[in-house]
Amino acid sequence: MTRLAIIDKVKCKNHISCPFICAGACPINRTGKECIVEDDKGKAVINEDLCIGCGICPRQCPYGAIKIINLPEELKQQPIHRYGKNDFELFSLPTPIFGKVVGILGVNGIGKSTAIKILAGILKPNLGHWDNKEGASYDELIAYFKGTEAQTFFEKIKEGKIKISYKPQAVDSLPKTAKGTVKELLAKVDEKNMLNEIAEKLEIKKVLDNDIEKISGGELQRVAIAACVLKKANFYVFDEPSSYLDIKQRIKVSQFIRELANEETAVMVVEHDLIILDYMTDLIHIMYGKEGAYGVVSNPRASRSAINTYLTGYLRGENIRFRDHEIKFSESPVRKEASHVPIVSWENVSKKLGNFELNAGTGSIFKHETAGVLGENGIGKTSFVKILAKVIEPDSGNVNEDIQVSYKPQYIDTASNSMVAEVLREVMLKYNNQVVRHLDIQPLLMKKINELSGGELQRVAIALCLGREAKLYLLDEPSAYLDVEQRLRVSKLIREVMEERGTSALIVDHDLLFLDHISQRLMVFEGIPAEKGSAVGPMEMKDGMSMFLKSLEITLRRDPESKRPRINKKDSVLDREQKQSGNYYYS
Repeated sequence: MTRLAIIDKVKCKNHISCPFICAGACPINRTGKECIVEDDKGKAVINEDLCIGCGICPRQCPYGAIKIINLPEELKQQPIHRYGKNDFELFSLPTPIFGKVVGILGVNGIGKSTAIKILAGILKPNLGHWDNKEGASYDELIAYFKGTEAQTFFEKIKEGKIKISYKPQAVDSLPKTAKGTVKELLAKVDEKNMLNEIAEKLEIKKVLDNDIEKISGGELQRVAIAACVLKKANFYVFDEPSSYLDIKQRIKVSQFIRELANEETAVMVVEHDLIILDYMTDLIHIMYGKEGAYGVVSNPRASRSAINTYLTGYLRGENIRFRDHEIKFSESPVRKEASHVPIVSWENVSKKLGNFELNAGTGSIFKHETAGVLGENGIGKTSFVKILAKVIEPDSGNVNEDIQVSYKPQYIDTASNSMVAEVLREVMLKYNNQVVRHLDIQPLLMKKINELSGGELQRVAIALCLGREAKLYLLDEPSAYLDVEQRLRVSKLIREVMEERGTSALIVDHDLLFLDHISQRLMVFEGIPAEKGSAVGPMEMKDGMSMFLKSLEITLRRDPESKRPRINKKDSVLDREQKQSGNYYYS
């Protein structure tokens, strides 16, 4: 089969508000054959063997529910898995390698989680036979992967030589399936008798006696990682281990995961933070294809080479172009200079929130500038942004601000029953091309807010924030839930909006590459999480980054080929030289 017909059953509104337009428009149906028919639920079904790929039905569908995709000629093998008729297909699998941390890099909806669920034994692959509910046997998988590393892997699985431990992506669902304290939960899975040691390494000892329902997202993530690692296994799989974590925690978790790999243990990681993925892994598989339709796993490459290849959008060895443009970084991004005229300033601001106290000395945000904000979780970043957004009032000090502000909060309300098109009506009228199309929100317009995924909801919230008239835009963690390309697209959009409108922005985030790509100056929060925090800056990027990176004991360099930021290997020549010079942010 060289063609896929994909139907989004949620978007398909046949018999609700659509008179089965696709079937009436199909030229094959008009000849009397049944290319597009209804299933028992009134949804459209397409016969891929009859489909000629004319492209009429996707254009005629008023809800954008249909995709007709011609597969690359190189994809001659059968898929490793297909979810159902007119549903997503996955081709091949990444390869675990003992002694190495292997990463997987790709956009959302390309099959990364599907691939690692198959390797982890959570999902039984069906080799494209979607009606086979039992899935393929190990003998069939061994034959499918004959002559590859994956053949050896499945042979060892069959022989019982590989035991797998898997940390899922959705750690926020953990409290729904597990009850009791953190310690009770971890004790149940502690096959190594190392609970206290692992808890100390992941800095969760303070929450061991807390109820699992009452800990933060970052704490949940580290508890899930601990639960994974406490099991006796020789293949550990982590799906997005940096979600909810601040940059300090991301570095520590990366080091922790790296230490798991040895001659007897393999590790695999899915991650969207490019700096962390690069720092954590030895090899990376690139996944490409069409979101929500099909995904293909490339051959593994050394991490640096894989990320640089991904940024070019072209797999030279496979002769595959999976993106029509190259993602570029610059040592000195060309941006409009800030005016040095303050648009908002503050002096000796303090706020008491329970047992936590926030202090911000003297600072200001200039006209025409984008300033980034870095700091640990629980140290006052969000509280400070809320003060600027006039959501909360400071206890003391002055905030000189007499301008219109647009604010995107960290946590977005998901309860609304409104349609996306209704929520973004004004934005679409004013900034459809600049904002809505740039964020690829058109496919979401007929969805309800409470039906959106985390990444979809984030894009809608960013569009709503940037679609308001304001002089100062405040965005709290806009990269959360977004994949690599979406993060870079959002950073480019924010920068362009600020420059074109002559406005300013303050951006809180934990992705160093995202902030490096977007910021002209940087604000750093220091202190003790949940006890006290102090804001310093905004200051020049070099000073702010060096100050923050010094607290993490890491240094950054630019990749000579792609110019993207990379973390130096600890105690390497470059790491020691930069630390001695005091320049932690690029040499």
